[in-house]
Amino acid sequence: MTTPRVSVLLPVYNAETTLGRAIESIRLQSLPDWELIAIDDGSTDGTGEILSAAAEADTRIRVRRCSHRGLVATLNDAISLAKAPLLARTDADDICHPDRLQIQVSHLESNPGVGLVASRVRFGGDRQKAVGYARFVDWTNTVLSAEEIRLNRFVESPLAHPSVIYRREMIERHGGYRDGSWPEDYELWLRWLEAGVQMEKVPDEVLTWNDPPKRLSRQHPRYRIEAFYACKCHYLARWLARHISQDRPIVLWGAGRITRKRFEGLNQAGIRLAGFIDINPRKIGHLINGIPVHSPSDLPATSKWFVISAVGNRDARDPIRSELTARGYHEGGDFIMAA
Repeated sequence: MTTPRVSVLLPVYNAETTLGRAIESIRLQSLPDWELIAIDDGSTDGTGEILSAAAEADTRIRVRRCSHRGLVATLNDAISLAKAPLLARTDADDICHPDRLQIQVSHLESNPGVGLVASRVRFGGDRQKAVGYARFVDWTNTVLSAEEIRLNRFVESPLAHPSVIYRREMIERHGGYRDGSWPEDYELWLRWLEAGVQMEKVPDEVLTWNDPPKRLSRQHPRYRIEAFYACKCHYLARWLARHISQDRPIVLWGAGRITRKRFEGLNQAGIRLAGFIDINPRKIGHLINGIPVHSPSDLPATSKWFVISAVGNRDARDPIRSELTARGYHEGGDFIMAA
């Protein structure tokens, strides 16, 4: 086979119940010139046999087996074996829709300034049993343009990891997946966005993002909410240090105990808050750890303050954004959404 247009990276661990459907969804792609790099991360079930049969049936599928080391090492192995200039992610429990590769590869080939393209995804779980995850999928499906991704990167991870295709040169320029205490995909997006990588989404749903009970993000400690906030605060602090002048007061919208704890990483990174904003009358006008708490009505009409919207309640996000915008605050210049 000549050099494929896209290499699909598939890390696998004990996925015998879903793997066959995931592989078949790649084999049914309308774009034919792909290769699938499947890394078996020390599976102990029937995963190995399924991969062997798939490789025998289709020479575009290459399989490597290794001892169990975890997702990051497995992904980086797959990248090192890939031949194509474009790298696509998928997981063993997700389903790629037939035109996925054609749509996303065409987008990258037609837009040389774009380093990564993701997509809308279809939620593949039980909305009643996984309300939070379903709402996250709904939200991420609204974040499409490069500008929307840039402005919302500190809210939640703006991309569904198995939906992305990126240029190999992004790895070469800005580094690949890093093992550690943070979510490997969210850390990668924030690092690449900090470096100026343009990310976009196609409006199509090209992947069904399933939510099995043993999904890694439900089990591994690096996907705990505390880990997400630690990663977020690290890169948010770096962004603030670069973009907000030292003499401009930075205030945090949200003075609750949980919010303050989640954003303690800003203080640890040297970002000193000048105030909090809250709607709780028992907090307004008082000091918390020596920092004054203001009412939203105290916001200066001119954008003298820089506001970090940190309220974790998703239903509060749009009203806060509307309030700040109505007061003349410009998103990305005068305030940033961070929860």
